[in-house]
Amino acid sequence: MDIENAKRIVVKVGTSTLTYKGGRLNLRRVETLVKVLCNLSNSGKEVILVSSGAIGVGVGKLGLKHRPKENKYKQAVAAVGQCELMFIYDKFFGEYNHNIAQILLTKEEVDSEHKKQNVINTIEALLDMDIIPIVNENDTVAIDELEGDKIGDNDRLSAIVAEISSADLLVLLTDIDGLYTENPRENPNAEKIDLVTEITEEIRTMAGGSGSSRGTGGMRTKLIAADIATRAGIDVCVMNGENPKRLYDLLEGQLTGTLFTAQKGRSE
Repeated sequence: MDIENAKRIVVKVGTSTLTYKGGRLNLRRVETLVKVLCNLSNSGKEVILVSSGAIGVGVGKLGLKHRPKENKYKQAVAAVGQCELMFIYDKFFGEYNHNIAQILLTKEEVDSEHKKQNVINTIEALLDMDIIPIVNENDTVAIDELEGDKIGDNDRLSAIVAEISSADLLVLLTDIDGLYTENPRENPNAEKIDLVTEITEEIRTMAGGSGSSRGTGGMRTKLIAADIATRAGIDVCVMNGENPKRLYDLLEGQLTGTLFTAQKGRSE
């Protein structure tokens, strides 16, 4: 489909995009992102924001030097950070006359058909009421040590949210311009790939590990998310979130980041 005609859009923003290296929120960037999302909503788009950052913001607010390693401390820091993060979002969205709602999910909600339907119903009701849902994994109760308890990362979560909400487009905002043939931080001659029509093994080998010490993902998790979403018939764009105004360029049909085209319904 034409990106310009995307009606329902899921935008995922990562911790490295939301915060400075010390963990404190990059308020200027957050405000710009909020302004762009509000303007897209004003134009008639339905916007769902999947936001990382709870642990990262908690680390910054508490003045910690490093992310905690023990689960109980990670959960405590996430609880502090989630509160701060939503406070800032509520303030900025409110300045542009938009209401927001918080949705915290665990794997249990998206795996159970009954609970998943409740999530779908809530998202639909919020969008009908012109309220922007802000989704995050519930890091306060989801525990790494319990096998299968966590969704894993917010890239995957955003793809799941895009699928269950029947979105037209998923945008993954990150700290890199898109998918490269090699890691551009290690090889300056690496070339960016503008369009991916099929996620092959060759494409998968181009993805590395975690891109930032402040986040949990990297290009590998974005490819997994793109695979989930494109199989569900949703176009996916991985793009640099340093300047959120580039979302306008994307939705005006300009080549921005790496576009993964939807697979569902394609002829064999």
